[in-house]
Amino acid sequence: MDLALCTGQRPADVLKFNVTDITDGSLSLTQNKTGKKLRIAIEGELAEVIDRILAKPRDKVNKSLLQDLDGQRLSYFALRSRFDKAREIAGGGDFQFRDLRAKAATDIEDLAHAQRLLGHKNRSTTKIYTRDRKGELVKPLKR
Repeated sequence: MDLALCTGQRPADVLKFNVTDITDGSLSLTQNKTGKKLRIAIEGELAEVIDRILAKPRDKVNKSLLQDLDGQRLSYFALRSRFDKAREIAGGGDFQFRDLRAKAATDIEDLAHAQRLLGHKNRSTTKIYTRDRKGELVKPLKR
């Protein structure tokens, strides 16, 4: 979940990350849905998340960044199950794993940065992610 939040990527794209996608201080991917190629700088919290993932015992032959306890690529259903358990521990709610993508967009102050991270062609798509969840900023009647 931390990897999804830091990268702002869709669940399918998070699950397909490989260790070999880490090169020259960035995490590279081609988004499944759009075919957009991205390189996400590995710094700050993302660097900590990747270090934590790589520190766990793992199957060295399988290059998947996210592996299950048997060293196999983490499946969508395993990801979903783990998310559901974490959501319950956190107190429930009706949010979904895919909502992490929207949270990533709303946590970024710069709309252009959010657009690039999410891989949107149009800024209007990114605005939907941020305005509808965060609320549009408006000025009061009097200053």
